[in-house]
Amino acid sequence: MTVPCIRKMKSRNEKIAVLTAYDFPTAKLLDKAGVEILLVGDSLGMVVLGYENTLPVTLEEMIHHTSAVARAKPSALVVADMPFMSFQVDPTETVRNAGRLVKEGGAEAVKIEGGTRAVPMVEAIVRAGIPVMGHVGLTPQSVHQMGGYRVQGRGPDAGAKVVEGARALETAGCFSVVLEGIPSGLARKVTKAVGIPTIGIGAGGACDGQVLVIHDLLGLVEEFQPKFVKRYDDTGVRIRNAVERYVAEVKAGEFPGPEHGYEDGKRTGKEGGS
Repeated sequence: MTVPCIRKMKSRNEKIAVLTAYDFPTAKLLDKAGVEILLVGDSLGMVVLGYENTLPVTLEEMIHHTSAVARAKPSALVVADMPFMSFQVDPTETVRNAGRLVKEGGAEAVKIEGGTRAVPMVEAIVRAGIPVMGHVGLTPQSVHQMGGYRVQGRGPDAGAKVVEGARALETAGCFSVVLEGIPSGLARKVTKAVGIPTIGIGAGGACDGQVLVIHDLLGLVEEFQPKFVKRYDDTGVRIRNAVERYVAEVKAGEFPGPEHGYEDGKRTGKEGGS
């Protein structure tokens, strides 16, 4: 799966499936399941590293997790988020940081939050030969400016600003754009207004594709579930139940049993370990 492939999916009216991945085994599983884009999102700050929001995530942390996903050698396109303050200063620093995500992290594209204000940075990265995915609407790195995780683009003026931002990102060279936390009607309008694929999250079904955080999809984060998330499994509950059984068997002396140990004598081909 390449950037040109993703762009062609819009013209074929073929929906694009995107999920976040932050490690090697998850990337392997999602790729085998047919996901077209693996997004190494800065959401890892909240669902993997335990931060309150995405703002503390560093470029080094993004490189670390992106390289783990890239080592899975997925067929899916690997896109890495540019974390807070890795692209807001100036175009030269932005290109250098984007280059590190590609060169050291193995990313095949990067994602930048922001509409028209991000245009100079997007143009600089694209000139360097690095594909860029845009991101408008609810942009989590601007959580303080927005006063929280609130739906964006409500009302004619706010909606027009989202459309303008998406168009500007397309003109700047983005190959796709994430639409997050905006009304479904506005997302439909943006999708028709641009020639690049739109990837929705909390933006309704009219987008060219959808993205979810894998931890939300699997039920690994039990404390908070946004309205737009569909939970496909209660993996967190099943993991906890399995661990509780393990703890109980260890306490009761039931594990390990005879079948889990080794006997003296000749080693068989079925034995593991060293």
